[in-house]
Amino acid sequence: MEPLNESINPTIQRQLKHKTIRAFQRIDLDHTTINTLVDVARHTSSSQFLQAFSLISVTDPHIKQAIAEVSGQPYVAENGHLFIFVVDQYRNLQIGKEKGQAENRLGSADKLLAGLADATLAVQNTVNAAESLGLGAVILGSILNDPQQIIDLLGLPKLTFPVLGLALGYPDQAPQLKPRLPEEFMHFENQYQLKTPIVPELKDYDARVHEYYDLRDAHRRVDTFTNQVQRSLMAQPGKRIEILHILHKQGFLVKDPD
Repeated sequence: MEPLNESINPTIQRQLKHKTIRAFQRIDLDHTTINTLVDVARHTSSSQFLQAFSLISVTDPHIKQAIAEVSGQPYVAENGHLFIFVVDQYRNLQIGKEKGQAENRLGSADKLLAGLADATLAVQNTVNAAESLGLGAVILGSILNDPQQIIDLLGLPKLTFPVLGLALGYPDQAPQLKPRLPEEFMHFENQYQLKTPIVPELKDYDARVHEYYDLRDAHRRVDTFTNQVQRSLMAQPGKRIEILHILHKQGFLVKDPD
């Protein structure tokens, strides 16, 4: 990676140096910090201003342990504050009922995607704010390893769905910066212009990723980016195969109006 331009403002420098933190010090976040982060999430851009997401602070150690087991990440149950971000069209359903609107399309693909966008943007906004306060963060897509259990643990009603977890705390590790794909494979002008073959052109990038994993943990399997992509093509671990079925149970994508 090229060295950062020191003339870039501190906010961008911090974002370009983003590292996932999975180990936190035994220091609880105070209520002011938690409330500030919640306010940041609440003020995130929202599709059609419907604000179709909610977030849940998980403070019960038993629920936290159960979520850690779902995610397969033991550190989730340890130090740090845990948020779960949820697509939430249930609240808008209740508003509609109270306003006398009997019918709705809140389970449509359009409304689901809007809620997913709202929740995901709020997660990243919260990460940026947390890092500005000297905190570290890890985003947990792994809660979808068993979405039904997360729904049951958190008492989520119809027209809601858990999207991402977010664990935050004071860092207790200093990992290497993870190398990202070269720009020419991700940034195009006017039209999609991915050139093939790709794998030979990623040889140097694969070598950097290989070195990163080797330095992070010499006792684990050392990998490359293209090998990870290859394995992912058919991978659908555990109960993730049930996601569409559970979305249906939650009232999403049951029937999409013409």
